[in-house]
Amino acid sequence: MIRSRRLARGWTLADLGARTGYSASQVSRYERGLSPLTDVDVLRRFADALDIAPKEFGLAADSPPAPIRHGYPVAPDLGYPRLPGPRLGRTRREDGDDPVRRRKFLAISAAATAGVALPAAGAAADQDMPVGELLVGRLRDAMLGIGQDNALPSLEQLPAELARAHADFHTCHYAGLALRLPRLIRAGHALGSGAENDHLDLLGQSYLLATRMLIKLQEQQLGWMAADRARNVAESAGHPLAVAEAARNLAVLARRAGWEEQALSIALNAADAPALRASRSGTAERGLLIQSAAYSAARQGDKAGMRELTDEAAALAKEIGGTALRDHGGGFSPATVQLHRISAEFSTGDPVAALAAARALPPQSLPSVERRARYYTDVAAALAQRGRRDECVRAVLAAEDQAPQETHSRPAVRSLISGLLLSGRATPELRALAARSGVLA
Repeated sequence: MIRSRRLARGWTLADLGARTGYSASQVSRYERGLSPLTDVDVLRRFADALDIAPKEFGLAADSPPAPIRHGYPVAPDLGYPRLPGPRLGRTRREDGDDPVRRRKFLAISAAATAGVALPAAGAAADQDMPVGELLVGRLRDAMLGIGQDNALPSLEQLPAELARAHADFHTCHYAGLALRLPRLIRAGHALGSGAENDHLDLLGQSYLLATRMLIKLQEQQLGWMAADRARNVAESAGHPLAVAEAARNLAVLARRAGWEEQALSIALNAADAPALRASRSGTAERGLLIQSAAYSAARQGDKAGMRELTDEAAALAKEIGGTALRDHGGGFSPATVQLHRISAEFSTGDPVAALAAARALPPQSLPSVERRARYYTDVAAALAQRGRRDECVRAVLAAEDQAPQETHSRPAVRSLISGLLLSGRATPELRALAARSGVLA
């Protein structure tokens, strides 16, 4: 009722929030049932703002709503929600879950456990090991404390090494990342808990980057571990932006586990943190969190909710201008919000709307190679859904031209290429692309 009355007036979530004393994110939680609408004072505020007769909420006609004492009343559920228990077993193969790949990965794991050194990043091709698997194996071993590395950076070298790791990520140079990122994690732990907060922040940033890569490579279990460590380290270091970014990664992981409501709650609760309202970077992080919530709404089939939340993120991007937080979520700007819109529209099952969103975004306006490669693969997925196979192949080739290691490593892209091989005529161009990506017909 609240949502329908708000939309009938043409109000945004922020408009209604300003009239009731709640943030836009909290209004969204109330409308979606993520926060219970059982408090009489809360109901009266909404009834008064929207001219809803109190009896429609089951309220008596008298007693005015309680006065608003501060701008953003504290929601009853601002902590992390209790997530459902793990789902045991699988009923179908997940995208990119190749049995041959799994056997090879288990062999790598056994070698590492036995103390056999993994090959250097530059030797990945000689060992016939895809760079994505090399990166995952080294991250896993670093996180579990398996094996050792005699070339760890010192405390003084950590900031420069972290900057190089971020540069590797933005340019999709995953062979370099497979070398640097595990070393950063090992070095951070080797320094111990007695180090200064700067060291903890660097370790937390390393875990945030590791989480993003593990999400890309669909390594869900390791992703949970990395995201949880990132959050704990960020809280210990007292770094609110890193805490919020860890929450965003946890929301992504929850969504991928099929827990869309929990993902919405994590993202919107984190976006309401007061510490994010004090700076341009905080505003950008709020925008990234709201984007994540929009994607979860899309996965629930709530197209209107997805668009409303995306519009809210776009308004925040317009407010800050330019690109902020390049190392969080690939950056936040009007262009990156539009990139998110492509994927979110596709996720609601509307490839036509996704392609329309893509036409409104010049890919050269995106801030990094990684974001441009994502643009072309999102466009390719929408084209494949529309049955436009030749255009889809050209879009994947454009992604490969931007970022070959990204295109060849991501399970989602490999699955798309495999689907193209099986669904129709395999041109020499498509077969060559499949061979470079290690995809078998």
